[in-house]
Amino acid sequence: MVEESKRPDFEGSELIVRYLGCRDYEPVWQSMKAFTAGRNAQTPDEFWIVEHNPVFTQGQAGKPEHVLFPGDIPVIQVDRGGQVTYHGPGQLVFYFLMDIRRKRSGPRAVVSALEDAVIEMLAGFGIEAHNKPDAPGVYVNGAKIAALGLRFRKMCSYHGLSLNVDMDLEPFNRINPCGYAGLDVVDMASVLGNVDNADANMAEVSRRLLVCLQKALNYPEITSG
Repeated sequence: MVEESKRPDFEGSELIVRYLGCRDYEPVWQSMKAFTAGRNAQTPDEFWIVEHNPVFTQGQAGKPEHVLFPGDIPVIQVDRGGQVTYHGPGQLVFYFLMDIRRKRSGPRAVVSALEDAVIEMLAGFGIEAHNKPDAPGVYVNGAKIAALGLRFRKMCSYHGLSLNVDMDLEPFNRINPCGYAGLDVVDMASVLGNVDNADANMAEVSRRLLVCLQKALNYPEITSG
């Protein structure tokens, strides 16, 4: 688990990146909504990088039958697209607070860019991944390793993507992940197995994914410190 991050936030002319550490889900969600409601044409875009305490989140059109037996893990109804998913320690979450008009792009192109960035990052660890045209996210041998769910308000996005790095996957058995009964879910640690890859930790994965996302979304590369 990532403790409260000591890494500095940093910013460029177009993008601010904030490391939030490990947080409860709902306060971060409310902050995303408030940021988006209050931004204007001059507000820089932001990425928020966070890890969440255990929680199930149900998309705005989510069907209750996909929540099978949540047990002691809370279920929160939220305003993103998609069905139910799980967030917990060992999962890397990026939230994208972007004015996509600046990218001269649309929602579908943004989702595709995010998927491409995750696929490129995983390839750097020797993990072959792919997307599916009819099911947003990133998959390894048919098992889901990254989930995507965004909300667009007046062409400004919030919510984002979650990448399973090294986590307890058992809670996914308590739901139909993303609305698909029997969908296998995997994390980077289980794919890599006994491969000696000391770089596959949360900090390094977040660093590499940030670089790929900046490239895919056409932000100038910025570095901390």
